[in-house]
Amino acid sequence: MAKVFDYAEVAKHNTAESCWVVLYGQVYDVTSFLSEHPGGSKVILQLAGTDATEEYDPIHPPGILEENLTEEQKLGSVNPDTLPATETSPVEAGEVEQDGPVDLETVLNIDEIEQAATKQISKKAWAYYYSASDDLASKKFNNEVYRKILLRPRVFVDCTSCDTSTSFLGHRVKVPIYVSPAAMARLAHPDGEHGIAQACEKYGAMQIISQNASMTPEQIVADAQPDQVFGWQLYVQNERHKSEAMLERMKKLAAIKFICLTLDAPVPGKREDDERSKNIGANLPVKAAVQEDSSVSKTSTDSTTPAPPKNMGMGQSLFWGTAADLTWRTTLPWLAQHTDLPIVLKGIQTHEDAYLASLHAPQVKAIILSNHGGRAADTAPPAVHTLLEIRKYCPEVFDKIEVWVDGGIKRGTDVVKALALGARGVGVGRAALFGLGAGGKEGVERVLEILKAETETCMRLLGVERIDQLGLQHINTRALERDIYDGPASLERPSLRSRIMAKL
Repeated sequence: MAKVFDYAEVAKHNTAESCWVVLYGQVYDVTSFLSEHPGGSKVILQLAGTDATEEYDPIHPPGILEENLTEEQKLGSVNPDTLPATETSPVEAGEVEQDGPVDLETVLNIDEIEQAATKQISKKAWAYYYSASDDLASKKFNNEVYRKILLRPRVFVDCTSCDTSTSFLGHRVKVPIYVSPAAMARLAHPDGEHGIAQACEKYGAMQIISQNASMTPEQIVADAQPDQVFGWQLYVQNERHKSEAMLERMKKLAAIKFICLTLDAPVPGKREDDERSKNIGANLPVKAAVQEDSSVSKTSTDSTTPAPPKNMGMGQSLFWGTAADLTWRTTLPWLAQHTDLPIVLKGIQTHEDAYLASLHAPQVKAIILSNHGGRAADTAPPAVHTLLEIRKYCPEVFDKIEVWVDGGIKRGTDVVKALALGARGVGVGRAALFGLGAGGKEGVERVLEILKAETETCMRLLGVERIDQLGLQHINTRALERDIYDGPASLERPSLRSRIMAKL
């Protein structure tokens, strides 16, 4: 018969030598796990001897606890009558009082979605979602750059019909909008990434699942329709066997159509809103939803991961252990050994790297022009600049691989402008997370509904019936041309190509 503990007895076990926590009414001895926790032992010790359910639940997938703790570590249950009384705590400094459920029909744009979510979610969740690197210059410019592109509407064109369907890697979708890999969705709402998946199914949108999702990939794609399109984001780990295990796991999920290798953040950026939010990393036991498969061989050579710093924001905690030694020469061949799925390279920020990626087709089927939502290198270029670079220096890239973009998409006009520049599709990350915060699954549906409707309106006003009809004739980018990179003119020069390839 399972033992029942008084809460006072649990509270005594609050040291590194004996660390107990209460989760969902059950008592666990996590002492032996302290040294294994990816965010360091301090993360757990902050909650030692307490009921950690409230902090644990939003960022850990259901069932993950049972998978990773032994029977010996499950000590019993806590007597609910001995738990401390729950008090209604005052609103944290800087937080906005909740106004109750949001009437989503009254929310008219993505900025209003964010405003509504900010009133619903915790300050810690807001700080993680909103934060970007340093002075937030790249994040702000991601939004502003689309305003500098002017539309060129045509008249006397029949615009009664409008078809927003397209394809990604040969898979048909109903909208050219996909959800970027956005981590920790259950911080915003219990619907989490599965709620995002349901919203995407309703609007025929693609979803790229974050490696740092707060639900397992199996939970996220559960009940997915056969024609629904998912990608899996991969941050290669220093301990390569963990990444190899996840690639093996993806083989079992028919819904996963490609691997999205993220390259723009080999180290985390300095996200000050995240870091100053009461040292969020020290208060929340961050552990990614994905766990290694014990059946997978661990014979590969692994790099050593140093001990984490004492204080980290959530972003830094999630990135800890990510490999910084990836190269064109070694990483793509390694991937080819462990997956047959198409590869999408996320984080391309120069025309040179776009060109090099195109040389690796057909293994590489697409690239995502992205500066990580302004969360990696501040003052890195927006995707629009890189699009224009590619058009200027190596337009043949568009014929060899698909080009997707993310960062700063807040209007349907932004979607159309990116497509007119040659992008196959556009990704939204924060918008989906704030949609969850505003209204769960229905909030994400509202995000997609708004963007789809605005995209259709813009296409009609341009006199365009189908996505494939959009082109440079529909936009004026003259205001941006001064800011586009103006270095060496062509990658076709043998000397330049040889210098680039020699560095790989």
